[in-house]
Amino acid sequence: MEYATIKLTLADNAATIRLNRPDKMNALNSQMRAELTHAIKDMGAKARVIVLTGEGPAFCSGQDLGDGKAIAPDDLPRILEDEYVPMLNAIYDCPVPVIAAVNGAAAGAGANLALACDVVIAAESAVFIQAFTRIGLMPDAGGTWFLPRQIGMAKAMGSMLFADTIAARKAADWGMIYEAIADEGFEAYWQTRIAQLASGPTEAYRSIKQAVRASYGNTVQEQLLLEAELQGVCGKTTDFKEGVMAFLEKRPAKFQGK
Repeated sequence: MEYATIKLTLADNAATIRLNRPDKMNALNSQMRAELTHAIKDMGAKARVIVLTGEGPAFCSGQDLGDGKAIAPDDLPRILEDEYVPMLNAIYDCPVPVIAAVNGAAAGAGANLALACDVVIAAESAVFIQAFTRIGLMPDAGGTWFLPRQIGMAKAMGSMLFADTIAARKAADWGMIYEAIADEGFEAYWQTRIAQLASGPTEAYRSIKQAVRASYGNTVQEQLLLEAELQGVCGKTTDFKEGVMAFLEKRPAKFQGK
């Protein structure tokens, strides 16, 4: 597939997807949503880790309000169901870790695009805004599901009702994101993090994702049984054998992702 609104590179088992509409603050239009969905599904089968980041000063400003009929009242449910749901499901169901490297403002659906990822690393200058009520809408793109689970009901409700600007450092303190990093050296830092995952035990990462996702709906007993099942899968991999040998030989493990 030819990409016009994103840049995709694959190197050393790591796929980097850059939202590439900097003149629009990387606002999501129909084409970008389709391209993101395709790229994430494709790289989920080829890479060992995927990172989403933005070109220019912003990560993603949310829905492109000038994108044709996207803001027509009767069209909103269709846009969400036909375009946002597949994109977000591609991230949520991806078999490899998906990391958001938030380089700047993440607003509205752009904020929730980041929060849908497995880990969010943000530059200290980045901000997160549930901006929906500023235009008379409620949060969508998964925000009403992700935020209460990440930061609790009180902070989630307040951030949505007031549409406050949440600085990256506060977002990290709240547990909304994993870490906030100084702007200087930010990209070099997240590339180091991505390289770590790209050379790690891929099946273990996949199992972590599956188990954590399932925990929201499982009883403790169901979760314990799932852990036993998934650990059995991890235990049959060559990466487990390598990890044990590396531990016994007191050397760094060389995981092959198998």
